[in-house]
Amino acid sequence: MGIDLRAIEQLATDQASLKAASGLAKAAKWSGVGMSEDGVLIWGQCAGSGANPYRVMADRRDLGNKCTCPSRKFPCKHVLALLWLDAEAILPFAVADTPDWVSDWLGRRRGGGPARTVPVGDAAAPKDATAARALEPEADDPQGAARREAAAAKRAEDTERAITDALDALDTWVTDQLRLGLGTFIDDATARCRRIAARMVDGKAATLAGRLDELPARLLSLPPGDRVRGAVVELGKLVMLARAFRAAPRDPEIRRAVAASETRETLLADPSSLRVTGTWEVLAEIVETRRDGLVSQTTWLLNLGESEPRFAMLLDFHPATAGRRGSVFSAGERLSGELVFYPGRRPLRAILAARSDRPAAGQTDSWPEPGEDLSALLAAPFLDAPWALEIPVLLPPGRLAADPAGKLWWQAAEDGISLPVAADVPRALLGTSLAASAALWSNSRLTFLAASTPWGRLGADA
Repeated sequence: MGIDLRAIEQLATDQASLKAASGLAKAAKWSGVGMSEDGVLIWGQCAGSGANPYRVMADRRDLGNKCTCPSRKFPCKHVLALLWLDAEAILPFAVADTPDWVSDWLGRRRGGGPARTVPVGDAAAPKDATAARALEPEADDPQGAARREAAAAKRAEDTERAITDALDALDTWVTDQLRLGLGTFIDDATARCRRIAARMVDGKAATLAGRLDELPARLLSLPPGDRVRGAVVELGKLVMLARAFRAAPRDPEIRRAVAASETRETLLADPSSLRVTGTWEVLAEIVETRRDGLVSQTTWLLNLGESEPRFAMLLDFHPATAGRRGSVFSAGERLSGELVFYPGRRPLRAILAARSDRPAAGQTDSWPEPGEDLSALLAAPFLDAPWALEIPVLLPPGRLAADPAGKLWWQAAEDGISLPVAADVPRALLGTSLAASAALWSNSRLTFLAASTPWGRLGADA
């Protein structure tokens, strides 16, 4: 159980709050820092402008928090700083007896006490903890600068060592699951994955921890007869990802899959980043509540101006405690703008850097032509990144049908290739001739995003 900077960025009301918190995320500002025996609660007292320090507390499971300061922002800079201390291990949170003021807050929270008013500022605006740190004014002190550089180098070294140790623990864990039997692993997957995910968080492998937390749900989504095979695939991908990281720890795509993503500012400032300007169609949006207390919001886009399919994935996170956010896009919408892609062997994840009201040159309403070799379309991306969980694919003409057992299949119109479909689809699509279909290919199954039909485009949630 732990916290990473990405969660803090999403929790902050604005960049100014992050900047203020960065100035307080220093050992000298805090006293009485501690943690409950179960590792759920953390607390501390932060020096303020008055005689008495502010009492700050947080729940590491869902990022619930409380501070005695009078700030109108929620969470305030003191709460963000406390979480920052934990995320970067700036101070040790030793197990201690829970103070009365923390117990009182916990009791009121369990009792359904009134919630504090919500955020001041633009919660949807981009926030970057790294940039907040960079904005701190440097004192004219050469010795202090040298100490800071040495401390930063040591933190980086400690982080690398922690990740490597975590991956060693993951290898041992995978071996144990195979030795004990995959049948028992599937039956107890939630508890076992939760324990190793907590170890990954402690080892600064936050992205990998989230992946492990969601592994049981992915297995349970498979038919019972396919779960053992699914477990073999999932565990094998974890082993390959760990080996890839050891071989190339600075590779941005691999590091993103293990530890953390590059910040928006870093990506935009990199002149080598792939930038694509054009007209994009919103295929679908997938919103999922994760076990780590975050909600992921994934938007899938398809470029309409290229001869070959180019997909883009916009990914955002926010705390589940903040409630459901309205979508920025709607399925079927077309937008013109510039997307900047995260580096990768086959760039997919991107951010929307600029949006234009004017259509891009050469705009077309048609989807690109699907590739001719379907087997290669499904296999090639996994050869480049065998640890990947899913890939988007534009399928050639075909149709959807159910077999006598009620299972759904997609069948190509020409060569008769049939692929299983993972989830329900709109009844209007069953038996209909589909000129093209956009779907996700994962665990040897298709999840439909949208399809081109004689009546126009239909989304998978239509």
